[in-house]
Amino acid sequence: MSTIKACLFDLDGVLVDTARYHYEAWKRLAADLGFEFTQTDNERLKGVSRMASLDILLSVGQLHKSEAEKQELAARKNRWYVEAISKMGPEEILPGALSFLKDCRESGLKVALGSASKNAMTILNNTGLTPYFDVIIDGTKTSSAKPDPEVFLLGASGLEVEPEHCVVFEDAEAGIEAARRAGMRSVGIGSPATLGEADLVIPSLEGMTVTRLRQEMPAFFIS
Repeated sequence: MSTIKACLFDLDGVLVDTARYHYEAWKRLAADLGFEFTQTDNERLKGVSRMASLDILLSVGQLHKSEAEKQELAARKNRWYVEAISKMGPEEILPGALSFLKDCRESGLKVALGSASKNAMTILNNTGLTPYFDVIIDGTKTSSAKPDPEVFLLGASGLEVEPEHCVVFEDAEAGIEAARRAGMRSVGIGSPATLGEADLVIPSLEGMTVTRLRQEMPAFFIS
């Protein structure tokens, strides 16, 4: 079994709570288009790219739009989202996330971000998280959305760590599947009911340390 040498993190729902801002913007867009977009509908958007998310939203509303119209709708939603995240600060880092990032670095593990968000740098800079990453891969650097493993494979390549030595922290089924396809281990952040394919599932990063990770996943920390 391979030793873990690097941790790769999704952003939304793992390190910061921007999911509500996404939902508010998508819900507002749906209202503009004349239908309701519920929290249940929104679950299908977790870990999915902006344009793929728009396609899901339009399917909920049973609407068909041209490519030009879809580009305009996606841009409109993104403007609302960016307005919201521009007001974010360090207080919006989720409990345990910052201390665990620090612990990873102090323990000699390499750290990368693997997010579908094209606004990741805005969020990282506003919350002060940027310095804790050796490599940042976001939606501006990828061509394929999760569950495609591209974002994590790029992260591992940037870290110069083989995929088998990486563990991914994700809150979405698509992200867990992307980690599996990349040949990486995974820790699901959320419910075992939806993230059961992960190697380990925890409710949040609160209380997580490298020592605890070694205890929870001993087979992957053979020295």
